[in-house]
Amino acid sequence: MRVFVTGASGWIGSAVVPELIEAGHQIVGLARSDASAAVLTEAGAEVRRGTIDDLDTLRAAAAESDGVIHLAFKHDIAFSGGFEDAAGADRRAIDTFGDALAGSDRPLLIASGTLGPAPGRPATEEDGQADGQASGPAGAHATGGPAMRQANAWATVALADRGVRSCVVRLPPTVHGDGDQGFMASLVAIARAKGVSGHIGDGANRWPAVHRSDAAHLFRLALEGASAGSTLHAVAEEGVPIRDVAEVIGRHLGLPVVSVSPDDAPAHFTWLAGFLGLDSPTSSAHTRELLGWRPTGPGLIDDLDEGHYFATPAPPSA
Repeated sequence: MRVFVTGASGWIGSAVVPELIEAGHQIVGLARSDASAAVLTEAGAEVRRGTIDDLDTLRAAAAESDGVIHLAFKHDIAFSGGFEDAAGADRRAIDTFGDALAGSDRPLLIASGTLGPAPGRPATEEDGQADGQASGPAGAHATGGPAMRQANAWATVALADRGVRSCVVRLPPTVHGDGDQGFMASLVAIARAKGVSGHIGDGANRWPAVHRSDAAHLFRLALEGASAGSTLHAVAEEGVPIRDVAEVIGRHLGLPVVSVSPDDAPAHFTWLAGFLGLDSPTSSAHTRELLGWRPTGPGLIDDLDEGHYFATPAPPSA
């Protein structure tokens, strides 16, 4: 298949692209910079210059492709307080792809996030589907960027009614591996800065996780075989206790492991506090049954123990 991939040089995309190429697919990657274009060329992909705001570029690339994987999201804007703007750009891209692929039965895959806590049980692929209502920490009546992104996922699922083989792949908060600059890297940086490795309360709350290579493999399986309107969970581990994460970080950095009270968490963990205290076990049983996905990468604790999260940059040369 000729597959157009946005976010092709990003954290997930740079694993998805070689996974697809190795399986015999031809990749066209969206690149907004010379550096991204060079990465894609090196990987063996064709380059299409532009950004997710270039809707004419997206429309033409989708029309020329056998399928689309949309991984790009304006995380830099989102984390600086512009989540609604980032989610709005995401929705415009999804609508553009939907229009280009309508009636073709060609696949459109998008990356989204797991929904967070479900009442008294692990969250499943079915959560958040009824009547397009958002669930999880944003809640069915939430407003703002996170709820908008969940609405974008629902809009993607609904494209199945327009003849698009649409699929949403929900990623957990931790997609880990060597080179990760996400939540785990942030926790390590906070521990270094504070001189302690902390968790909120007793630290028994759990985060789902997946190794980047396993997430990439699921995107390939979904591209090749997911049914229209599917929602999948790229979750290898249902829930890793945050206390266990803090203990690994403390051991590698030689720092004490401490409990931080919920009241003190915003000052200690800054922007991460609102996420770190969530207990969000998430199941991928339905995804595994549908596509035969069997994660083989290291678990989060083993990956942390490999040490790459704790490597410090070499000092600049004189």
